[in-house]
Amino acid sequence: MSSRIEQIIEEIEEFIDSCKFQPLSSTKIVVNKEELEELLRELRMKTPDEIKRYQKIISNKDAILEDAQTKADNIIAEAQAQAQKIVSESEVMQVALQQSNQLIEQTNAQAQEIMDNATTEANNVRMSAIQYTDEMLANLEQIMSHAIDSAGAKYNNFINSIQSCYDIVSKNRMELSPQAAPSSYTMPSSAPENEDA
Repeated sequence: MSSRIEQIIEEIEEFIDSCKFQPLSSTKIVVNKEELEELLRELRMKTPDEIKRYQKIISNKDAILEDAQTKADNIIAEAQAQAQKIVSESEVMQVALQQSNQLIEQTNAQAQEIMDNATTEANNVRMSAIQYTDEMLANLEQIMSHAIDSAGAKYNNFINSIQSCYDIVSKNRMELSPQAAPSSYTMPSSAPENEDA
């Protein structure tokens, strides 16, 4: 889509083409001055500020080129300085990177050694705990077995003592009254089975 400026220029060209030549001339034409001035006035009004600014830039091209060259020189100098700084920093970074890698390797080795020692220590503590618990349970088992044997012997002694007393009482009764019927109670001959606690 053409701008209004382009349209006005086309209108001027069409206007010029529509004008009649002066008599006896093939180059000079007769124009309506007012109509042409109106078209030119509108063309000036429609000329954007950008075109005026470009005209000013073109008229001051030497100063602009000089300023651009100065800025370009400054940018190049700054880039060179930055490149030199980067090269220096790169060398420092390489040394730092090597030291960092060495430190990481040492740290990993120390960490692995600590983990290995901790694992060994934990296994030793676990085995010691298992062994100690087994010894305690063995002692407890022995104590309980001895207690069961001792209680069984005492119970049998107690039953035998009561049986003896019972026999004496029964005998004495028989002596006092030979016609009395003997008691039907009979003491158990052995100790009962141990009950679970």
